[in-house]
Amino acid sequence: MQKSAKELAFLRDLYVQDEWTRRFTDLVDKHAKLTDAEELLYLNAGTGTHALVLEERIGDDTDIFAVCGDEHELAIAADKAIAVGSKVEFSTKSFGDDAFACVVADLSFVPLEDAAETIDDVVHKAKTDGEVAFVMPTAGSFGELYSMLWEVLADADVDLATKAEDLIAELPSVGAVKQAAENAGLVNIKSETANEVFDFETGEDLVNSPLVADFLFPNWFGDIEESEASAIKEKLAGLINAELGDLSFQFTVKATIVTGTRQ
Repeated sequence: MQKSAKELAFLRDLYVQDEWTRRFTDLVDKHAKLTDAEELLYLNAGTGTHALVLEERIGDDTDIFAVCGDEHELAIAADKAIAVGSKVEFSTKSFGDDAFACVVADLSFVPLEDAAETIDDVVHKAKTDGEVAFVMPTAGSFGELYSMLWEVLADADVDLATKAEDLIAELPSVGAVKQAAENAGLVNIKSETANEVFDFETGEDLVNSPLVADFLFPNWFGDIEESEASAIKEKLAGLINAELGDLSFQFTVKATIVTGTRQ
């Protein structure tokens, strides 16, 4: 059964933040220069954890505005801010273009077909000479998982097998992401990529994990029937167990950060 938005916000905070999001936001902490901005916009702030971390890092001289995905994520983020006495302004509202000295965006769950358009929107939120940093998975991610998925889907349905091929093809290379950023008006572009390994003891652990079941799979297969998605997950778990026996299953994500200056 598909989970409610409130349940998804809870799962994102409890499980996905540490298991997935942190691996991307660590790149921001390592590679993005954010110390001189008077105001910072944080897009796709989730349940607020990293926006609060940035506030501690940057200090009181920067006003941080963080955009959550919905009112349920916002409620969790706001409670965290109150608990630590934070001044981060969390909201779900949209901000206009050319408004911020610094923009940070978590694009780790943005649908792949929307990536170029989303990057353009992120860049244009910054003022001229404003600093921009965004993170997302790039080509080579999920290779081990996509290989298993293709085998499952090829046996089930030709159209679905094509869907698996599309998932592989849609993941943009680092070069393509940097080009999209340049097209949007970013200069002095730099990137860094980290190989992040996700490990699951069994196929069932993989397909039932909140990360895969409630975030990645809906992102990939949101246009198919729930019963069909359940059958795919069951077959995927069985194939993984049959192929690996007592070994754990791992897949790798190429977590990438792109930074630059709005021209």
